[in-house]
Amino acid sequence: MNPVLIEVLRGSAVESRHAGALAIVDTSGTVHTALGDIDRPIFPRSAVKLLQALPLVASGAADTFGLTDAELSIACASHSGEPEHVATSAGVLARLGLNQAVLECGTQWPSREPVLRGMVARGEVATPLHNNCSGKHSGFVCVACAMARHAGADPAEFARGYVAADHPVMREVSAALSAATGVDVEQAPRGIDGCSIPTFALPLRALALAFARCGTGHGLSDANARAARRLRQAVAAAPFMVGGTDRFDTLVMQAFGERLFCKIGAEGVYCAALPELGLGVALKIDDGAARGAEAAMAAVAQALLHTEDDVLRGYSHLELRNWRGTGVGALRPADALTSALSSA
Repeated sequence: MNPVLIEVLRGSAVESRHAGALAIVDTSGTVHTALGDIDRPIFPRSAVKLLQALPLVASGAADTFGLTDAELSIACASHSGEPEHVATSAGVLARLGLNQAVLECGTQWPSREPVLRGMVARGEVATPLHNNCSGKHSGFVCVACAMARHAGADPAEFARGYVAADHPVMREVSAALSAATGVDVEQAPRGIDGCSIPTFALPLRALALAFARCGTGHGLSDANARAARRLRQAVAAAPFMVGGTDRFDTLVMQAFGERLFCKIGAEGVYCAALPELGLGVALKIDDGAARGAEAAMAAVAQALLHTEDDVLRGYSHLELRNWRGTGVGALRPADALTSALSSA
């Protein structure tokens, strides 16, 4: 059974507990810190969007179509569907001579409530560009268009069905995941992600290794090492695109720039790279709670970066308020997590 990582207080009493597992690994695969079962395969979901975007840069597609920092950042994003996100994803497709009709991620309303309410009030409808994965999918289409150009094929026709596991684009994405994690994903348990692409269950140990490699380039091919560095730089330059207003990933990367790349995934997953330390992080909250994952990731970053940064502490010790604004409790790292990180 995995240990409790985060406790939820109401008043001074513990009301809920978020158990989970944590792996912090260096580029050689040596474990820096481990809590719980780090070898049980888990679905990382959107936490691996950086890895999924490696072919966009490594293939030369990003340079071929002149993608900007913002356009590369949104390729790694789970964004809130705000107007800037929609415009940026649409801009990538416009570079390709295409539009939202080519996207196969599905339609999703913005997760940013004021944006959603404004759209409803104006009688607007959601589109695939509002989907939190529209930037990632625009990147996939960009790779497809570069392949089509090389093959002398029609770009829109070549891109059709790009979410399928056997499509050339997804084969490149799977190969990048395998190379970074050291796991043959074709032999791993497979599911379908919320945006319709394949998702593979991988051990936290392997995911942390992949992010250590992406933070340093060690253990990656030259092309993937350059791609990882370019993508991290792009996210640091345009952190709003990777999340949005009041989103953990955006706020943290605004504060720390290239010192920390972090990315949430559905069902309580977090992955991160700390390039200056040569470490990668992967964690999973058993009950899938996003706030538990954010609190744990914030505590890990605080310990590894030796900082009392207000943004991180605001999540690791999140104050809970009721609808009147009255403080009613808080989140805090549990003893197991605090103890494991004490020598970080």
